[in-house]
Amino acid sequence: MQTLSTKPSLSDSGGPLLAGVAAAVAGTGAVLAFVDADSVLRGPFTLFFLLVAPGTAIGAALRGLEPFGRVVASVAGAIAVNLLVAQGMIATHSWSVPGGIAAVTVISSLVLLLSLVRRVRGRTERRRT
Repeated sequence: MQTLSTKPSLSDSGGPLLAGVAAAVAGTGAVLAFVDADSVLRGPFTLFFLLVAPGTAIGAALRGLEPFGRVVASVAGAIAVNLLVAQGMIATHSWSVPGGIAAVTVISSLVLLLSLVRRVRGRTERRRT
């Protein structure tokens, strides 16, 4: 008698639910920073947004790497994006918290958009051949 075993997938363990909660926390952090709310959660949620938004975008662009290398590169890239935005805004004497959040959001959105365009373009080229 042969026993077949299946590995549980990420979707079975609540991965999409965890991703949704992380997106909600990050979005809440961005909104709290934009409206300058006096909340205890403003700092941690905003910091979470500043790490997750560029990290997710960079991780989506690095689909070819192994999972551990992808996580390390995403975290390092997120920190680099945040530092470069802060340094650029300080150098131009235009530093503000909402401006920094907006700049990180725009950069992360562009990286994610370019990654999605590249993925779609790659699929259409493969179908033609």
